[in-house]
Amino acid sequence: MGSQVFIGVGSNLGNRQAYYQKALDLMADLSRTSIVCCSSLYETEPIGEAKNWYVNGVVELETSLSPQQLLSHLQKIESALGRKRTKKWASRTIDLDILFFDKQIVSEAQLQIPHPEMHRRRFVLLPLSELAPQFVHPLLGTTVAELLAGLADDKQVLCLPPNG
Repeated sequence: MGSQVFIGVGSNLGNRQAYYQKALDLMADLSRTSIVCCSSLYETEPIGEAKNWYVNGVVELETSLSPQQLLSHLQKIESALGRKRTKKWASRTIDLDILFFDKQIVSEAQLQIPHPEMHRRRFVLLPLSELAPQFVHPLLGTTVAELLAGLADDKQVLCLPPNG
């Protein structure tokens, strides 16, 4: 049995839903990794300097890769899909973030698990709550549903119709 992992997925350049789907296809092809389930897709108001709205969602994976190995594979997927790392919160074809990796806490220069901003972001917590409302944040000791209920984020997050 592998580790339970949640990945935040986002795109706000080009055909956002096509990039999103291609990222899912590439994650499904990873060795020692399988997709367990996917949230609905959401259209979300941008943060920072980005002007285009995002398509966001969350994917649950089961993997026997280490967090560092998974990060390496996710960064290769981002590169393959044209992700350019410029400045924080710039527009991007695809963004893949490890939100949770079981109950592990990782604090390294290139990898922070749980994701350090996720508990402040409606566009992460809303799709995550579809998949794992009772998952407890290992640092905050609070469930995803409780984090979402107490959120102050006022950015718009709109559920997209299936196959829309």
